[in-house]
Amino acid sequence: MDYLDIFLIVGIGFFAGFINTLAGSGSLLTLPLLIFMGLPANVANGTNRIAILLQNVVGVSSFKQQKVFHFKEGIWLALPAVIGSIIGAGLAVDIDEAMMKNIIGGLLIFMFFFILMKPNRWLKESDIVQSKPGVLQIIIFFFIGMYGGFIQAGVGFFLLAGLVLGAGFDLVKANAVKVFIVLIYTAFALIVFILNEQVNYTVGLVLAVGNMTGAFVAARYAVKLGARFVRYILLITLIVASAKMFGLF
Repeated sequence: MDYLDIFLIVGIGFFAGFINTLAGSGSLLTLPLLIFMGLPANVANGTNRIAILLQNVVGVSSFKQQKVFHFKEGIWLALPAVIGSIIGAGLAVDIDEAMMKNIIGGLLIFMFFFILMKPNRWLKESDIVQSKPGVLQIIIFFFIGMYGGFIQAGVGFFLLAGLVLGAGFDLVKANAVKVFIVLIYTAFALIVFILNEQVNYTVGLVLAVGNMTGAFVAARYAVKLGARFVRYILLITLIVASAKMFGLF
């Protein structure tokens, strides 16, 4: 890598870390970048996890310092996600990638209109927040973790939907818990990629510098500006991410 490569990787990493912390799909920026830099797709997928892991260490720390959530609010949802992520990361999946992207893109568009029509459900915390997940929540977060372990890109949106609609959090707290869940399951998924020698540590650590900085800034803005600001960011990112999934750019 030369200095221009480092500048580009850190710059894209910053935007990815910012988007990942407030919404999701930052990996739609970093995965194409890593492949463009010459990494094989599977190595790019594994290398990206270093940045995701360290980004979420910063995000969780910042949200904790601002007293947005407690660890116990996320740990019960993180456990099924961890199991799913290990399976997802370890699968040798024979899947039509174009079909998968179209399905995800359709889900993201549906989520966009749902958030648009039901704003209050995303801005205010429910009066009843469950201390432990039910069977349905465990199943949902298991499959979200499996998807996250497999490809990561877009998983933040599905986690936010599960945390807001299923667990009753507002968007600010949901973002904090989402970052915690991704931190936990990414640690296990990364081990799978490392064991399969699909990680470029140098590129991953350079990318992590950008992701960590973006996560720090995003966590501060999320708490300072509140759930309404996060909702706008989420809506914008959903449109861009769905367009990317459909191959519009």
